[in-house]
Amino acid sequence: MPDNEKIVGIVKQINFQMDSLISDTSVPKNVRSAVTEAKAKLNEDGDYTVRISSAIYNLDSVSNDINLPPQARTVIWNILSMLESIKE
Repeated sequence: MPDNEKIVGIVKQINFQMDSLISDTSVPKNVRSAVTEAKAKLNEDGDYTVRISSAIYNLDSVSNDINLPPQARTVIWNILSMLESIKE
């Protein structure tokens, strides 16, 4: 598992990408809600592994939404990849 400093840096990058999805009006509302919820879970207090797993679960549930624009799907897959890289 990467060290704590690296995890914090990756989480900052993930938060930035999530913010861009949340503010993108071309992304369906249900997807923006799931991203908002995943971001909240990722940034709450508690064990990193649990927080990361919760965020992955939220994002994975909407990553194949039929109404999701291709560029947003790519961002979600990128976020999922980064989350998996820091998960134990």
